[in-house]
Amino acid sequence: MNKGKGRKLCELFLIFFKIGLFTFGGGYAMISLIDEECVVKKNWITSDELMDVTIIAESTPGPIAINCATFVGYRQAGLLGAVISTVGVVLPSFLIIYAISLFFDNILENRIVSNAFKGIKVAVSLLVFTAALRMLKIIPKKILPIIIMAVTFIAMILISIFSVNFSSIYLILIAGLAGYISFILARLRKGDKK
Repeated sequence: MNKGKGRKLCELFLIFFKIGLFTFGGGYAMISLIDEECVVKKNWITSDELMDVTIIAESTPGPIAINCATFVGYRQAGLLGAVISTVGVVLPSFLIIYAISLFFDNILENRIVSNAFKGIKVAVSLLVFTAALRMLKIIPKKILPIIIMAVTFIAMILISIFSVNFSSIYLILIAGLAGYISFILARLRKGDKK
């Protein structure tokens, strides 16, 4: 392995380790940090690519952040880069949970830890909100994506308010089907014009 590739692998590991270490709240909270590190600072991927990989990661098995890390790592350094990035983003959580399981019994019953988690919840909400705002800015300003987003948003609120037992997976599948049907109809219209 040459020196440049070794440096790139080290950089991938450290960036995704940092993202994994300082992000609470799962993949959605991590998207904001992935955007900051991989799009804004490093220019490893574009905002559109991050949006695409987030959508694909949401639709495939596995956590969003891990799928995003794997994608970015693969784009930068091939299969080894994908492995290194994935290990980097997963390792902090593994180490923290392992340490907690070894040394702390009933950690959440500790008043200091419990209060710290209350504060972390607020920070996580802001990270998720920031990621959502950034994605809203790069969504194509076409009528169908706006309608799908609005209908899904309203459906999620109504499902929460009325405590309906309806999985968000179905909303994702319905939105995907609507997008696919729209794509087919657009192709058919183009075919009719020729």
